[in-house]
Amino acid sequence: MSTETAVKIDAKLVKELREKSGAPMGDCLKALQEAKGDMEGAFVVLRKRGMASAAKKASRTTNEGAVGTYIHAGGKIGVLLELNCESDFVARTEDFQELLRDIAMHIAATDPRFVTRDEVPQSELDREKDVFLAQPAMKGKPEAVVSKILEGKMSKFYEETCLVDQPFIKEATQTISQLIASKVAKLGENISVRRFARFKVGANDWTVAQTKIAAEEPAA
Repeated sequence: MSTETAVKIDAKLVKELREKSGAPMGDCLKALQEAKGDMEGAFVVLRKRGMASAAKKASRTTNEGAVGTYIHAGGKIGVLLELNCESDFVARTEDFQELLRDIAMHIAATDPRFVTRDEVPQSELDREKDVFLAQPAMKGKPEAVVSKILEGKMSKFYEETCLVDQPFIKEATQTISQLIASKVAKLGENISVRRFARFKVGANDWTVAQTKIAAEEPAA
C-alpha cells in the first residue's frame, strides 16, 4: 500500500475504530489503510483477524490451559511452553492444541527473549536508544525526524525480541498476537502465553521468559 494512502487516514478515524472495536491503535490504523479509510470495511478486517473480539476478552482471567513441547528435528532444540485459556474444555480442543504446537515451534525457530514488550527491562530499552542515537547518521537531523526513525528502530527491536510482536513463521502476514487473536475469536475465550523455555544442545545458556503476572506469582 502506498505511503500516500496511509497519510490520508485521519487520526479521528483511527480513534473511532479503536473505540468501536477495542483493538490496538496500530491494528486499527493498518485496517483503515487496507480498507482505504472505510470504517465498516476496516471493522470487517479486524473481525477477520480476530482483533475486535479478542480485545474485549483480553481482561478476562486465564487460569486454565496446557503445557506443550516442541522438539526440533534431530533433537537439537527443545521448547517448553505454557499457554493459558479460561476453561479446561477449550484447553483440550484441537484448535487450542494446534495453537500450542504452532507457538512452541515458532519459539524454537526464532528464539524470542521476552513474551511481550512489558517484560523488556527499561535499562535495555535505554541502551538500544543510546546506541542508535549515537550513530553518525543521526547527527544534525531534525528532532522530529530522529524521533520518527527511532520509533521505527524500536518497533524492529520489539519484533526481533518479543514473541507476540514477531511475524508467525508459517504465515508472515500475521503476528503471533494476531494468530492468538484469531483463535480467541473462534473459541470465544481469552488466550495468553504465560511462559516458555527454549533449550539448544551445546549452548552455554538458555532462554526463559514469562509474563509479569507469572513473575509476580509466588512459587508453589
